Amino acid sequence: MNRKILALAFAAGALAALGQAPFSLWPATLLGLAVLAFLHHRSTTARRAAWSGWFGGLGYFVVSLNWIIEPFLVDAASTGWMAPFALVGLAGGLALFWALAAYLARRSGAGLWRWALLMGLAGLARSYLFTGFPWALPGYAWTETPVAQSVAWIGPHGLNTLTMVFAAALATAALLFQTSASARRRAALMLAAPLAGIALLWGFGLQRLAQPLPEATGVTVRLLQPNAAQEQKWDPDYMPVFFNRLLDFTAAPALDGAPRPDLIIWPETSVPAYLEFPGETLNRVEAAAAGVPVVLGIQRYDEGRAYNSMAVLGGNQDGSADGSNGSIADTGSIGINASPVTDVYDKAHLVPFGEYLPFPELLARIGLSAFTAQKGYGFTPGPGPRLLDLGAAGKVMPLICYEAIFPQDLRGTERPDWILQITNDAWFGNGAGPLQHVAQAKMRAIEQGLPFLRAANTGVSTVIDARGQSLVALPLNTQGWVDATLPGALPVTLYSRTGDMPLTALLLLLALISLRWRRQKTVDA
Repeated sequence: MNRKILALAFAAGALAALGQAPFSLWPATLLGLAVLAFLHHRSTTARRAAWSGWFGGLGYFVVSLNWIIEPFLVDAASTGWMAPFALVGLAGGLALFWALAAYLARRSGAGLWRWALLMGLAGLARSYLFTGFPWALPGYAWTETPVAQSVAWIGPHGLNTLTMVFAAALATAALLFQTSASARRRAALMLAAPLAGIALLWGFGLQRLAQPLPEATGVTVRLLQPNAAQEQKWDPDYMPVFFNRLLDFTAAPALDGAPRPDLIIWPETSVPAYLEFPGETLNRVEAAAAGVPVVLGIQRYDEGRAYNSMAVLGGNQDGSADGSNGSIADTGSIGINASPVTDVYDKAHLVPFGEYLPFPELLARIGLSAFTAQKGYGFTPGPGPRLLDLGAAGKVMPLICYEAIFPQDLRGTERPDWILQITNDAWFGNGAGPLQHVAQAKMRAIEQGLPFLRAANTGVSTVIDARGQSLVALPLNTQGWVDATLPGALPVTLYSRTGDMPLTALLLLLALISLRWRRQKTVDA
């Protein structure tokens, strides 16, 4: 295999990654993918196409997921040496999806539209297989543009596949320009097609953004951000500092004489105690809140199992205890006696090697247990998606950190009034990781047509409206709190009704038709 071609594929993938936050350069994504499509067409065998696809994916994921080294640098003296291996290993593994797509596309023919469709399927596959990892989909390059509004209809994978189609059309135009003069006229039409498609989506997005939003709910929510660096978060000397900081933010009067908030939200694992053995921590939170309900992140321990949880102090603001949607009306059922806790959600979609280890005893011997919040064994997953009833604040879909990257996890319950994510993005460092996490939250808001609120330990804590626009925010690496009115929800979107099944079925059908057509053409020849 020509090393220059592989180097070019790697560079093209790296260029395509610049569409992800913090750069958000969507033209770079289109250009990089178009170069990869061009190289795919030039590959003379399926094996060479696979290598080109793998190196392109390697370049893409090395750049877009560079933040993955940050957890290894929290205790750099012990685990820093693993960082480059983790980055290259993860990037190389994810690049296999691109390699397989390129291989199958080349085996079924030279048409670049097959490459685009199979690359779309590759994005779907990595979002579901092996617990899934849909981070940094190329389609997220459109997050900060009006084009992102299309995910309310076609979802993130529909936009991702369209991005591949646009790139394939650009590559086809470049190939036609290299042939005869008559072909160049076709090339001009081919070049105009993706530009027209982008313009159409852009115009549609602008029109949707120009429509009036539904009336705000009138509920005021306070988001807290203590700014606890990961290397200090569980340090006994610093834990009281961050906890007292959150108490001060909770008790702070509203600005400009405004009334106290109706709901206060703490970030993930922000309480330095187990839920079942809280000591005075929960009583202090309740005292600081002075009657205002609080949602907070806390770990809990039950029958030898640890859980990463979201607890509600004060519960239903009308005083009722509703057990619908799996709510825990009797807190004694989880071993809490005389507690202000009225409901608990346990994180269901855990981070592999971050919150649980598949072979804990074996991996602990080489030091990997250091990356789980519970050394050696990690957390136990909760039963799955459900709603929390917050009374006057409505019914909320709870998400803890990593769960916000999975659009499929926001389905399977009745429609909530809004979405809440508590998270600790300190693990991701100060660069691309936290900003990419926020970008995905914006996509979830658009997909569902629901406001999305996130309270993050080190940022970005923000209120996102139902069209994915951030209304107020606390930036990275700052401490503080912000009060904001909870935005209203839009009508149910098409994507929230259908999910990814229609697109998956369509792409599989087109792939099968393509393969059958290729075989029939070979027989006829």
